[in-house]
Amino acid sequence: MTWLTHLEAILPGQDSLMAFLGKHSLSVLLEKNSLVTALFLVGAILWVSSFLSRKLTHGRIHASAIAIFFGLVLAYLGGVLTGGEKGLSDLPLLAGVGVLGGSMFRDLAIVATAFGVRLQEFIATGLSGIIALLLGIFVSFLIGGLVAYAFGYRDAESITTIGAGAATYIVGPVTGSALNASSEVIALSVAAGLVKSILVMILTPLVASRIGLDNPRSALIFGGLMGTTSGVAAGLAATNEKLVPYGAMTATFYTGLGCLLGPSLIFMIVELVM
Repeated sequence: MTWLTHLEAILPGQDSLMAFLGKHSLSVLLEKNSLVTALFLVGAILWVSSFLSRKLTHGRIHASAIAIFFGLVLAYLGGVLTGGEKGLSDLPLLAGVGVLGGSMFRDLAIVATAFGVRLQEFIATGLSGIIALLLGIFVSFLIGGLVAYAFGYRDAESITTIGAGAATYIVGPVTGSALNASSEVIALSVAAGLVKSILVMILTPLVASRIGLDNPRSALIFGGLMGTTSGVAAGLAATNEKLVPYGAMTATFYTGLGCLLGPSLIFMIVELVM
């Protein structure tokens, strides 16, 4: 923890940090336009993540996964510096991060993504695509819920939220917010989804030939089973770029359906069992 001690020595607390920034007119301007500042910060993180994804992993780990990792680290550092509960958004200079990462923009992004998918194309996959989609969602929730139970969680809200994170790192926070789960549990759900996304990215090109992942129909089924859009898209891009739209389409349906079933049907099932 020597790096943390060194950081606190440089920036001993929020008061001294704000006193330093308050002397600079640029910081005042950025604080007054906190949402624009948040957009700039997120854009910079995505640019760095894209660079690292291309240069260090050759696209095998998607930029979104690297960006989420950076976001978690920055949230932790924000909590350490301010002693608050909202990470970077507890700093007045970065208050816009709380708005940009809030439920309004999150739900808008999910709805916008779902509207980009044609239902007719998904129905064309037939019964196998629908079974793959439902099976992928319920198996992910089941595995995540069992892991949560094994680590001592006994309330239905926490088990469902962590199970939702095992589905995707988007479904986890959506479900946790709807069920009023604690911030720690929601953070665990994001971490679980991030690990799944990275594993799908790395393992897909390695197993593609063994599972017959070489045609649009198999890509549709694969996307329905895995569900993590960024992981499926990056994995298929490393396998065959022509398959990316097919896998991403069912993975998008997976995310939307998971957000719908998590805080409703699946939560009621977990609550009944517990």
